[in-house]
Amino acid sequence: MKDTPAVAAVVNGADERRDYRPGYEVVAERILEFIAASRLVPGDRLPTENDLAQQLDTSRAVVREAVKILSALGRVRAHKGRGLFVADDEGMLLTSRWGGFFRPVDLDHVLMLFEFRRVQETAAAKLAATRATPAELRTIEVAMQQCRHGYAHGEVDVFNQADDDFHAAVAAASHNTFLRSAVRDARRLQRQSSAIGIHDTFGEGTAAAVEEHEAIYRAIRDGRPDEAAAATAVHLDRTLEDYRREIQRRLFG
Repeated sequence: MKDTPAVAAVVNGADERRDYRPGYEVVAERILEFIAASRLVPGDRLPTENDLAQQLDTSRAVVREAVKILSALGRVRAHKGRGLFVADDEGMLLTSRWGGFFRPVDLDHVLMLFEFRRVQETAAAKLAATRATPAELRTIEVAMQQCRHGYAHGEVDVFNQADDDFHAAVAAASHNTFLRSAVRDARRLQRQSSAIGIHDTFGEGTAAAVEEHEAIYRAIRDGRPDEAAAATAVHLDRTLEDYRREIQRRLFG
């Protein structure tokens, strides 16, 4: 069955499109299953894309898209001229922790992920407003400014990296190792959606994100924990709506 079709299932009468799963997402999970079944460990070489396509009975194009997702999550590494390799321990730890659960184009999964992020990041921002050191405040400020620069100059990669840096810096300023780890893991899962093309361009909400980052930073800088938490909630709720619109556009046109 070359060019593996998207997988759609009807569960308890649910609409087929609601459970839509693109073929490359399914193949990504099958590659993870292959790694586990083959008892491969970090640093081990994977079969080539052609060989994986034959073993999984799909096309090389679908395998390539699946590899992009897994690379973005840190689960595999592609070395030019050398091939594909199982990721380092950190990437595989995340794989084990979530067990291939997250589906990047499933609205329910995206909603749950953002609910999780909202709990963790509002708490982190609130703590950061009372614990951030001057150096940590500067790190948050620089990331905020880089987001603004990336948006102003149309540099999507710069904005995306600065966005990651901003949220990581706020979590670090909470001085809570568990929150920092939770925020990092949730954002790595969210990158799975980005890896398949969601938010790979500036959307209508990007300008708002720039201003929301500044509101979060100012509340933390000024030592206003409740305002920092509220500004973070506003930012995440608005970002979720951006994802919701984009996923619905992809599924329903």
